[in-house]
Amino acid sequence: MADIARRTEHRYGNRPTMKDVAARAGVGLKTVSRVVNGEPGVTPDTERRVREAIEILGFRRNDSARVLRKGRTATVGLVLEDLADPFYGPLSRAVEEVARAHGALLFNGSSAEDPEREQELALALCARRVDGLIVIPAGDDHRYLEPEMRAGVATVFVDRPAGRIDADAVLSDSFGGARGGVAHLIAHGHRRIGFIGDRPRIHTAAERLRGYRAAMEDAGLPVRDAWVSLGSTDPERVSTAVREMLAASEPVTALFSGNNRVTVTVVRALARHGQPVALVGFDDIELADLLGVTVVAQDAAALGRTAAERLFRRLDGAEEAPERLVLGTTLLARGSGEIAPSDV
Repeated sequence: MADIARRTEHRYGNRPTMKDVAARAGVGLKTVSRVVNGEPGVTPDTERRVREAIEILGFRRNDSARVLRKGRTATVGLVLEDLADPFYGPLSRAVEEVARAHGALLFNGSSAEDPEREQELALALCARRVDGLIVIPAGDDHRYLEPEMRAGVATVFVDRPAGRIDADAVLSDSFGGARGGVAHLIAHGHRRIGFIGDRPRIHTAAERLRGYRAAMEDAGLPVRDAWVSLGSTDPERVSTAVREMLAASEPVTALFSGNNRVTVTVVRALARHGQPVALVGFDDIELADLLGVTVVAQDAAALGRTAAERLFRRLDGAEEAPERLVLGTTLLARGSGEIAPSDV
């Protein structure tokens, strides 16, 4: 009862201090500081006594004082393309876990693929004194961040590189993944392969188109204009592209889709088509294993984790030149990419 009364007193009266914890545990202030900050040099028994005192007293570390001492806010910002996109869920979670391990909070927001909104959101986070930023860029000119970076805001770009500035970037191998996915279709006998991708100004879309063209060239195959469709991921636009490619004078026998949202629409369009058409999609999608959809999978969690670890290296004082890290992709053969062409 005495412990409960003491805890209540501290909760609603004066907040307990490190000095209170030290007195209850019978140790010095430096020992309490080491335990609170996870520093070495404390025996297991002493650490146990300190943590028991912290629990009984309801002690909470004063982060405001720590911020004033270190000149940091223990917060980082994450600017995503679209919070509703399943691809960004594991990425955001991985960033949050790394931030938490470093004692930092994560704030995030969506640019909705709008460069102006991206800039507005990134600068708003900087105005709130985040220590660092992780940005999935919507635009191709990031010079607006140069003053913030010079002021000490560590910045890492993920999924796509920064535009017109030198900065750390963590990317998937979009070119190599697409090249391998299309080569997989070619290896299963396809010679007329369509590509349906995102807007060409987007770095990942351009790289995947380049990988598609490279695979076709490697095999000595032509690429007809009617076999390539780039634009928004709007279902109507994608469905129209599928219908036109399948109804062309030289209809495709296989499709390569440029991202997860395109793949979902392509799967639905092919279900209505009625004839077997091979498909490989870039990005995994929910239920793809049950639907038998072959994909080139990115590791979204690894992207987020690697970017966040790079960010905290910068915050810890690493001064090496900006680096571009490229993570590999994995082809997951599940059936749709292994369908033979119907005209052979």
